[in-house]
Amino acid sequence: MSGGSRVVRLGGVVLAGALAALGLAGCASLGGERPVVVVTTNILGDVVGEMVGEGVEVRTLMKPNADPHSFEISVQEAARLRSADLVVSNGLGLEEGLQQHLDAADADGTPTFVAGDVIDVLPYASGDAAGTPDPHFWTDPTRMLAVIDALAPVLAEIDGVDAEALAVRTAAYRAALVDLDVEMTSAFAAIPAERRALVTNHHVFGYLAARYDLEIVGTVIPGGTTLAAPSASDLADLVTAVEETGVPAIFAESSSPDRLVRALAVEAGVDVAVIELFTESLTDPQGGAPDYLTMMRVNTERISTGLSR
Repeated sequence: MSGGSRVVRLGGVVLAGALAALGLAGCASLGGERPVVVVTTNILGDVVGEMVGEGVEVRTLMKPNADPHSFEISVQEAARLRSADLVVSNGLGLEEGLQQHLDAADADGTPTFVAGDVIDVLPYASGDAAGTPDPHFWTDPTRMLAVIDALAPVLAEIDGVDAEALAVRTAAYRAALVDLDVEMTSAFAAIPAERRALVTNHHVFGYLAARYDLEIVGTVIPGGTTLAAPSASDLADLVTAVEETGVPAIFAESSSPDRLVRALAVEAGVDVAVIELFTESLTDPQGGAPDYLTMMRVNTERISTGLSR
């Protein structure tokens, strides 16, 4: 993790130095109100904020530690969607409690950007959602690179956005994402071949597994949403998978209760650790995963350490 921290600080120096050189801090707001970009999830909200800086007001609808499948918004927040200069969403069915408001804003002519429309989408490989699009693309940072590459020119077209400042910040953040991918590749490559299996409480790591050559052997919740529930046969199948593969750890998401995961570990009757990950939501500043880069580094360290036990 020390190497990861060094990259984060370097990224901050690059961004700060570039902004100071251009004299851009706060300039966009001097002539009037800043442009407003409304973002649905806090993961994308963090990424957009890194790209645009203080010159644009980024309003993130999803609070820290929330579940993107079930969070809802107020009437006032729904109205803000329709008055935004741009609405950025994940798409691919992730924002289940919000889709009606996104559709209404789009119908009203509000400019929109859907991240899921610009990536190479993977389907769920198994479970009740098998064959349908998997929305959890951010577990692969190269997919996030595709998102910022497509989003940058859209942001540059917004009235009041300093295109030069946007380009500088986006380039610096892009470099940080490339570094992150290099770190994750190295960490996951060190996991022994017989330990490269994941059991989680719902399908969220399809993109990570595909990128870093891991195998998803089972999930407690068989569907692609945390709103589903496992059956007795689902849990029995998972116990069999745990016993047959000998996985040393089961991973539970911070945004969902891990009671079922712990019960599974006990039911399996083997020495299986239950390790918490930050997968679908960022935390508050004290929660351990306040931004996307930190979240990915923490998860990488916990997965690679847990599977190498």
